[in-house]
Amino acid sequence: MGQTCVPLNPKRVVVLNKLDNVLALGVKPVGASTLGNGKFIDYLADQTQGIESVGTYSQPNLEKILLLKPDLILGTTWDSKETYDKLSRIAPTVFVQTDDNRLWKTWLKKEAEALGKTLEAEKLLQNYEQRVQTLKRSMGDRSPNPQISVVNFWQNNVRIYMKKSFSGLILQEVGLPRPPDQNKDKLWERVSLELIPQMNGDVIFLLLGDHNESNLTQFKQHPLWSRLKPVKQNKVYEVDSYIWIAGWGMIAANQVLDDLFQHLVEQKNAIALESK
Repeated sequence: MGQTCVPLNPKRVVVLNKLDNVLALGVKPVGASTLGNGKFIDYLADQTQGIESVGTYSQPNLEKILLLKPDLILGTTWDSKETYDKLSRIAPTVFVQTDDNRLWKTWLKKEAEALGKTLEAEKLLQNYEQRVQTLKRSMGDRSPNPQISVVNFWQNNVRIYMKKSFSGLILQEVGLPRPPDQNKDKLWERVSLELIPQMNGDVIFLLLGDHNESNLTQFKQHPLWSRLKPVKQNKVYEVDSYIWIAGWGMIAANQVLDDLFQHLVEQKNAIALESK
């Protein structure tokens, strides 16, 4: 949004988006935006005590922000220019360019630059890359690696997530292939009952959270569901949808890796021990 003169060591930060990265950098803001229900995203709940809500992602409350007397406001280009202009009258405001999802690590670097935490960001990225390489090694000499299907039940919608999604980008880094119907340079596609075969793979990660339970039951009771390879082999793993598709930050990225370690490595090792 142009140039912004920011304090060297901001003490009262307000975050409109990407709270994940700010917390990962060791900064606890005085205020942050929430989900539409007025709550902070679940996987960050244990780190958000004492942070004031300043409205929702779509509707930040300028009066609340003003009362907090921030010395730096962080947002993204997902927020509007009109919002930026109003916020910049309250305090120095930095909007991170978030038009290209593939650059999610760059978003961390830009936030770190505004917060004076560039060294911390480099350490976070190095640690993440080391974990990616460890996971690759831990997968062993599988040839080929299992095809990973990512299926999301969200309210009344059912979607398969693809290569441009947050988890899709992480799966690419780890070297895990996708089923043909999900091996596309897109975020997601909506699926209906008759398209259940597009959910197939060697493993299904089932993304749940804010889903309609009756909708999920309807799919699971359909004959096509029972024919899916992961369903037959008991390789359907439930994970947090907010982390896998809405995280876009370093804490979420590491939790996706945690899920992959748990279900693809630790369980494999446990089965190998049992067989011995």
